[in-house]
Amino acid sequence: MAIALALRGERLAYRVLPGFGLSLGYTLVYLSLIVLIPLAAVFLKASSLGLAQFWDVVTSPSVVASYKLSFGASLLAAAINSVFGLMLAWALVRYSFPGKRLVDALVDLPFALPTAVAGIALTALYAPNGWVGQYLEPLGIKVAFTPLGVLVALIFIGLPFVVRTVQPILEDLDTEFEEAAVSLGADRWQAFRHVVFPTLMPALMTGFAMAFARAVGEYGSVIFIAGNIPMVSEITPLMIITKLEQYDYAGATAIAVVMLVFSFALLLLINGLQTWTAKRTGRAR
Repeated sequence: MAIALALRGERLAYRVLPGFGLSLGYTLVYLSLIVLIPLAAVFLKASSLGLAQFWDVVTSPSVVASYKLSFGASLLAAAINSVFGLMLAWALVRYSFPGKRLVDALVDLPFALPTAVAGIALTALYAPNGWVGQYLEPLGIKVAFTPLGVLVALIFIGLPFVVRTVQPILEDLDTEFEEAAVSLGADRWQAFRHVVFPTLMPALMTGFAMAFARAVGEYGSVIFIAGNIPMVSEITPLMIITKLEQYDYAGATAIAVVMLVFSFALLLLINGLQTWTAKRTGRAR
């Protein structure tokens, strides 16, 4: 008995994470209550529809048009944010300029601003008589109440994800590697392409995935500037809200299931590309 207790005490002494069992149990319970059970309820409610009814709901012309707008605009907004977010993070880390702290603080504005307020502000700015829209209107560029307005709103709410994901990596990146590449004959573009960019690529793809995931389900900041014109500027979350207002809970969950499946598939693809990039650059864990 004493030997068994001594061996058990020795095993406990070498445990890396004390209280691992309790922590794991709490994590699984929390994950189940907050994520898994609600997702399972969505699928169960959607399963109450027959296959033919489910197919009719998720393939109706207005819903398909909303899929194209929501996923297409989200992907395009995330791609644009990846480019300009990288440029903004680079400027904030590598350069000093007047108002740098103010710009750094303004990057977090979409996080702090309520989505409905952001939507109203963007609509006021880009409306035909708005501060920005009045100059675009003579050029034939209409932003508010068009799919372009949806894209602008999604860019606005997704930019901080890319900047805040890439910025810490840039801050930790030593400039000596770039200087060594330049001293060996590489120009600035080659040093960035072969030294800096491979290091930033995993973080950049993470920011892209986060911006895309936020944009797909965004409602408050988009609903005002979109205009909600049928078959033109209706987003998928609006279709779900419309079904709920009609007390068509099964139809709403059917559309939500399609959104979940598409989103998970695209995020899985992005994560696979991120893993492949990390292995290719020798940074796989």
